[in-house]
Formats: sequence, structure tokens, C-alpha cells
Amino acid sequence: MCPGNSNEVCRCRANLPILSVEVIHMDTTTWPSGESAADTVWDSVIVGGGAAGLSAGIVLARARFATLVVDGGAPRNGPADHMHGYLTRDGMAPKEFLATGQEEFTRYGGNLMRAAVTDVRPAEDGVFELRLDDRRVLRTRSTLVATGLTDELPGVPGLSAGWASLVHHCPHCHGYEVRGRAVAVIGSPMAPHSAHLAALMRRYSPSVTFCVNGAEIDTAGRGRLAAYGVRLIDARVSRVVTTAGEAAPVLIELGDGGAVPCEAIFVGTRPVPHDALLTALGADRDPVGGLVSVDAAGATSIEGVWAAGNVVNPRAQVVAAAGAGCTAGIAMTSWLLDRELSAAVFGNGGAS
Repeated sequence: MCPGNSNEVCRCRANLPILSVEVIHMDTTTWPSGESAADTVWDSVIVGGGAAGLSAGIVLARARFATLVVDGGAPRNGPADHMHGYLTRDGMAPKEFLATGQEEFTRYGGNLMRAAVTDVRPAEDGVFELRLDDRRVLRTRSTLVATGLTDELPGVPGLSAGWASLVHHCPHCHGYEVRGRAVAVIGSPMAPHSAHLAALMRRYSPSVTFCVNGAEIDTAGRGRLAAYGVRLIDARVSRVVTTAGEAAPVLIELGDGGAVPCEAIFVGTRPVPHDALLTALGADRDPVGGLVSVDAAGATSIEGVWAAGNVVNPRAQVVAAAGAGCTAGIAMTSWLLDRELSAAVFGNGGAS
């Protein structure tokens, strides 16, 4: 992500004035340039500068809406060396992907700010007020929450030390890279997902060990895995140790004194969406999954508020998150345009 601290606005490789806002004399929605971010009423503030947020931002900036992306600088895939499954960008480093996206966004007049949004609430004049961690307040007509999530690992000592290098959660992102190697899957409270991981990894490797680790897998499920060539071990995992050996750089120590040497670990993480801002606004949640509900265009139950990416879809890979952000951005342009048309009619004394 871009350099700087939470009190600075970043140019992000583009030779653009910091927080410049182009004056478009077709309406009164965009405030003049030269004002600070806190003094500007933005057409849209996007919280989260990952694939979803930047994709939406590019759509809005190209439509000439005054758009600000506020990002805290901690992307979900930041620790990974490469990303996969994104057509024409397969194998690209996440940092390079974000830097390229930032350059594209600012090229169209979009603005970037490194900060954390701690609260959001509707103001009396119909805009939203977003409070930053440095107590500044941003004002915007619409907002997109694209704050992502945290992958919560099981409480196994040593597991987090290998995260994104030797320990992974997504076979579609990292399975091909460990094909043919000795792979271990550590069970977690996400039991169905753990069993699915063990089965899917068998597609990549003839040597897959499923350390069940207390995950509740029924007899039929165990039988299916065993028949498919997965080795099941019921002993609890006590810790994960990184070794110096090239053949087996990871050692899973078991509670019964045994050990499982392997070259890569996959584990079912618990996704924890960063949806506090949506909760603060009272956005509706799906009664089954518990995630904040959005429609096909990413609109929440709160008028003027959208959400996209992992914050509402934990399974979305980078390409899917970018697509959701693009879809939300298009919907936001229509929403903003509709209000400008109504304001134009009102400003003309109601003439049609």
C-alpha cells in the first residue's frame, strides 16, 4: 500500500494535487477544489482500498463524481507473495496489484487517504458523516463499505507464524503451488469446511493427512475421505513447528506424542467480517448466515450505503471482489445521478 501515516493524504505514484477535486459546473454536487478532505462534501467515500473498493472508485471517478477512498493499509491477502485466479493478473503480487489499482484510480481524479474510519452516522442534512481515527470527520452523499475481513486461525501454537508462507486456507489460491507435495490439513471448528479442504487437497497431492483435531466429522464423511485416499489422524494437534529441513519444512506435533511432517498446511479459518460500520448504521443481516445483507448491486438496507467484497462475501476471491465493487460503483453512479436530476428539477422551480 501507499506510504504515509494516518494524518496524511497520499498521492500514490500519481502527479496529482493532494485531494484536488475537479469543479464540474453541471450541478452543485461537487464542492470546489482547494478545500481539505474534511471540508469537502464528497459524492462518495469508499471505506477500504482493496480490489472491491478501488474498482468501485474507478467507476465513480470515471463518471466524474468526487470520490475518496479511505484505507487503513492492511489488505486480507497482504501477507501473500502472489494471488491467483484473476484473469491476466495470475501470479501478480498483491502489493503490485494494489499499487497499480491506486495509480489507475488517481489517474481519473480519484483521491486516496490513509486512515481508519471508526464511526459513521447519518447527518441531519441528508449526508453521512464518517469519523476518522484522528477525529476528523468526512461528509459524503453516499458510501461503500469494502473493509474486508480477518481470517481467524484455530488456537494452535505456531500456526500463525507460518501464515501465508507454509500455512494457507484457500486451495484455489495456493493449492496448485504445492501440487505433489506432502500436505496436511488441520481440522478447525469449521468442520464441514475442514473436511472439504482435506478432500480437495487430494486433487493436488497423493499425500494428504487430515489431522481431525476435534472437528466433528461423521462416520460417512470419514469413510468418503478414507476411500478417496486421505489419511485421517484423530489425535489433537499440540503445536506447529517450522523445521530446517527442505523435504519437510513443517512439523505438526500431536498430543499423543506423534508428529506429522509435511511441506504445507491448509486450515479452515473462521472469517470475521469488518462490518462494524454497517452495524453502526443498522444494516440488515441475513438471518441464516449472519452476514450483512446486500442486493445484487451491493446495496444494503440503508439508503445510500453499499457494501462489497469480503465484508459481505467471505468466499470472494480478488477477481470476484473486484467485480462486486465494479457492480456497486455503477449502481452508486445511478443513485447519485437520480438525486442530481431531482435537485435540478427543484432548482428550476419544478419545471419538467
